[in-house]
Amino acid sequence: MIFLSNIDIIVIILFLFCVLLIGFIPQTTKNKDQYLLSGRNVGLVLFVITNVATWYGGILGIGELSYNYGLVSWITQGVPYYIFAIIFAFTIAKKIRETSLTTIPDKIQLEYGKTNSLLSSILIFVLVSPAPYLLMMANILSLIFNLNIFTSLIISGLLSSIYLFKGGYKSDLYTDAFEFVIMFLGFGILFFTAFYKLGDFSYLAKSLPSTHLQPFSQVSTGYIVVWFLIALWTFADPGFHQRCYAAKNSKVASRGIIISVGLWIIFDFLTNISGLYSKAALPNLSKSVMAFPLLAEQILPSGLKGLFYAALFATILSTLNSFLFLSATTFSNDFVRRIKPNIDVVKYTRIGLFVSIIISITLAYLIESVIDLWYTLGSICIPGIIIVILSTYYKAFKIDSKIITLEIIIGFLSGLSWYIIRPYYQDYYVFNLVEPMIAGLLIAGIIHTLGIFILRKKKIPN
Repeated sequence: MIFLSNIDIIVIILFLFCVLLIGFIPQTTKNKDQYLLSGRNVGLVLFVITNVATWYGGILGIGELSYNYGLVSWITQGVPYYIFAIIFAFTIAKKIRETSLTTIPDKIQLEYGKTNSLLSSILIFVLVSPAPYLLMMANILSLIFNLNIFTSLIISGLLSSIYLFKGGYKSDLYTDAFEFVIMFLGFGILFFTAFYKLGDFSYLAKSLPSTHLQPFSQVSTGYIVVWFLIALWTFADPGFHQRCYAAKNSKVASRGIIISVGLWIIFDFLTNISGLYSKAALPNLSKSVMAFPLLAEQILPSGLKGLFYAALFATILSTLNSFLFLSATTFSNDFVRRIKPNIDVVKYTRIGLFVSIIISITLAYLIESVIDLWYTLGSICIPGIIIVILSTYYKAFKIDSKIITLEIIIGFLSGLSWYIIRPYYQDYYVFNLVEPMIAGLLIAGIIHTLGIFILRKKKIPN
């Protein structure tokens, strides 16, 4: 049971008011680069802040995982992303910035043509759906203010988007900077209060099941491998690409990602250890997704509890508004502009924001599980585009555009088909072992490898 005092409510409302106020600071602009990428002049500090803040939209899921599985949460939700982000920084971050394009489909069109660009746009539009984050924010609003879920979804949609219509990406950056401070402050308060009131790490060692402190004890190697494969999404993440395109120069893009990893490690420490404190102090929760809020309820005084809830909102909202803007950009720059090249991209991005909000509210109202939605969409959509995107930056991996079309379609359909038929063949070991994403990646990888051999064969003179 959650109880918030009037002081807590005031703190939360003040936080949301500040988000709106900060979001409206940037001036309205009709310039495409200014509106979509803040003039491609984002410095290191803002780059890092927005990169870190937008990475934690599923914060309640981290609490649930760390409560149920202990350090497995860190191994599966943190470590793979550190590794692939660092590889991203050293391999393609600079290449992305040097292209001076706007989106991933822009690069795919440059290398593989309009058809493949449109196909990739469809998968990316699905992947950047803000619906899961909208649902999480609406659920918390509903809990705090006793609103029905539909009303909460509409309010959440407005709070996360209204300033984007005016200021575009710069409004996203400014609000992310504020939310970055609040999310670190709120989770820092939760961790240090737990450390002071409940006990140091020896308390955790005594109070937790031993398996919670053994990162590989509760899951199979295959389970960990799947999460590492899901983390390959880093290379296809439109947000990563967007921030690299917007960076002041290629050094900012590369260094910014490396610095971000360091801050992710700090924030992951705060969140995962707080999840362990929740398990130690409240060992029998019926809803482990409430691990963080219920720990805050037990240990934080009025005022600080409100600040922690503001941190929850900040963590979700920073991802929600970024995904809304990415979704709108995909709509305008990658759908409409491919069909009508001379459109006003800024105007259609604003239309895209409205379209994205409507679709997201509808999906969030209909879906039942945020975690299932993430897992399913990622498993089905990523295989069709991940190798394609990487190949656009390395000539040795480039293949014929017709084979790329097959790779996108068959990679997607392979993951989807495996996902559909898998439940009917659970008695077969291979269906239990192989996840839909692995099946899709294997098929896409085979197609791409054949494409490389075919292209090389064509180049060899008779």
